[in-house]
Amino acid sequence: MRACFRSSVKPEMIDEYRRRHDAVWPEMLRALKDAGWNNYSLFLGEDGLLVGYVECDDFDAVRARMALTNINAHWQAEMAPLFDVTDQAPDNGFGVLEEVFNLDAQLVAAESAAC
Repeated sequence: MRACFRSSVKPEMIDEYRRRHDAVWPEMLRALKDAGWNNYSLFLGEDGLLVGYVECDDFDAVRARMALTNINAHWQAEMAPLFDVTDQAPDNGFGVLEEVFNLDAQLVAAESAAC
């Protein structure tokens, strides 16, 4: 499964957000990998728009596995002041985006139809 989500960093906190993501705690990196977050990337716009992409077995399941870890609770608490919505942990505020186009899937469909 591929999942894409969005959130929003306070524009005045963008530099701090970047700084923290230049050196994510090794324990957090391991927890993400162990929970099933694969090919995980974050993209940040100049206006604070944050877009994430992850490949996983099930997005809700990998989020639930991370929620069980102490390191994630600590990371989310540290990151919360950087986000526009501060009444919840940042990872609870992800707005999941619907996939409406996938090149590989359409190529396979087109090749199947041509046969």
